[in-house]
Amino acid sequence: MWVMWLIIIILLTILEVVTINLVSVWFIVSGIVSLFLSFIVDSFYIQFGVFVGLGLILMLLTRPYLVKKLSKKKVRTNLDRVIGLTGIVTEEITKLKTGEVKVDGKRWSAISKEPIQVGEEVIIEDIDGVKLIVRKEEK
Repeated sequence: MWVMWLIIIILLTILEVVTINLVSVWFIVSGIVSLFLSFIVDSFYIQFGVFVGLGLILMLLTRPYLVKKLSKKKVRTNLDRVIGLTGIVTEEITKLKTGEVKVDGKRWSAISKEPIQVGEEVIIEDIDGVKLIVRKEEK
């Protein structure tokens, strides 16, 4: 019976290496436990139950943490550095009309959910294509 568990472990390892998405790593561990269990317990049902149960428990307990730790952080580009900065409105912004904002020494097209007059300070919240999404600065 141990040969079957060894084959399963090898196949799951190959699957994990090919996908690189944390698909089967937990079942590799539970397969190793089931492999050692096969030397002690003869019942395939117990071995299989441990394999499935332990694999699911490990996945539920560790996957969110591992995905968070292993996920790539968003690399900020030069455009992203203006997010969070304060700018000055140089052309009026309304819900229906794109205006203009000067931030970091450059002029940008800008949109907002609220009307903003020339000369008011705004906070850059995001970038949509080549337009800044801004909101009035709270004073």
